[in-house]
Amino acid sequence: MSSETGKKLDYSKRILRILGEKRAVSLPEIKEKIGPSYALNRSIKGLKDSGLIQQISNFARLTKEGKRKLHSMQLDNPCLPANVSWDGYWRVILLDLPEERKSERESLRYLLKKAGFVCLKNSAWISPHPLEHLFINIKKDLGLSHEMMIMVTPFVDDETKDFLFKSFGK
Repeated sequence: MSSETGKKLDYSKRILRILGEKRAVSLPEIKEKIGPSYALNRSIKGLKDSGLIQQISNFARLTKEGKRKLHSMQLDNPCLPANVSWDGYWRVILLDLPEERKSERESLRYLLKKAGFVCLKNSAWISPHPLEHLFINIKKDLGLSHEMMIMVTPFVDDETKDFLFKSFGK
């Protein structure tokens, strides 16, 4: 990868993070935070062309696909609490997206796998990692109030607990 491509990628990630802080951000504000440059303008155009951001007049905002991308980037963060000691609680996420929303369902499954969740049954995912706040934000950002349920519980039956301990190496 050339340094030009790497810089463009960095600009794109930085723009997505800035847009993730507010509903909409003015282009001058983005340029002020990052600094004006040719690569910045190309990155904004690339993000628009790929459907990750929408530009309205002199403002930009994340699209649903842009929000998914931002959440995926957050899961790449090495500071995530994936390696902390288990607090005794299981995080359970239930998904119910119909077939016509298959691409959304696949995106959510990808995020869950990336976050270290294990699929118990078709639409039930579980993890010992304290990432429920991230998924609460994903639920809100993607408007999944009826399609996603998030539960945190200390109780799991003994057979399931044995299976989970083996799955997570506990």
